[in-house]
Amino acid sequence: MRPEPGPRVVLVHGFTQTARSWSGFERLLAERVPGVETVAVDLPGHGEADVDPRLDLAGSAAHLVDVGGTAVYVGYSMGGRVALHAALAAPDRVRALVLIGATAGIDDPDERAVRRTADEQLAARIEQIGVEAFLGEWLRNPLFAGLSAEAADLDDRLRNTGAGLAASLRSTGTGTQQPLWDRLDEIAVPVLVLAGEHDAKFRALGERLVAGIPSATFVVVPDAGHTVHLEQPAATADIMADWLDVASGV
Repeated sequence: MRPEPGPRVVLVHGFTQTARSWSGFERLLAERVPGVETVAVDLPGHGEADVDPRLDLAGSAAHLVDVGGTAVYVGYSMGGRVALHAALAAPDRVRALVLIGATAGIDDPDERAVRRTADEQLAARIEQIGVEAFLGEWLRNPLFAGLSAEAADLDDRLRNTGAGLAASLRSTGTGTQQPLWDRLDEIAVPVLVLAGEHDAKFRALGERLVAGIPSATFVVVPDAGHTVHLEQPAATADIMADWLDVASGV
């Protein structure tokens, strides 16, 4: 008798990464979740995504579910924001949701405007100095202080183009996102929110996400910063596997 198929899990990367950034985590999850099917997706402007890199968050979410189909969606940072949009726009396709280091947006219009300006400056910086030099600067951000050189996987990030990354910032940066906090109660599927112990900003945002989503669980990953699945991949895979085992509808 064939074993029962496991859940289909779609993995959504962060800014400057690609679908390949999940390869190590995919192996860990497969060891813990019998029969799991993982699908890692390149977002617009990244990797080998064959779509307009200027797609906004709504367009990126539509692309995501078109590729991913009906599944559990796991999104990190920018990927988490796209996955959150997908859960609201296509609730029939998102069976459950995992958000890692994610936010539902910036409430204050003035703060959003400041962030849009900052994202535009970053986009122009990429165009000015090129991808390799920009990534050197980007990965020195304190947000990634806990990320080893191996986990950062610079070679994979270098597969991205300057035009693609700049377009992504201008179209899907946090400053472009209309806040979704007042819509979180529309999400009826199980949701797992993860944040690193040392990532104070996204721990607070994670607590706020869980407060607004009826069926959400919040877990802090010990000894990790913003990129919990890369800094503590085994622990993160354990948490996710346990949650998948008990989450209804998976």
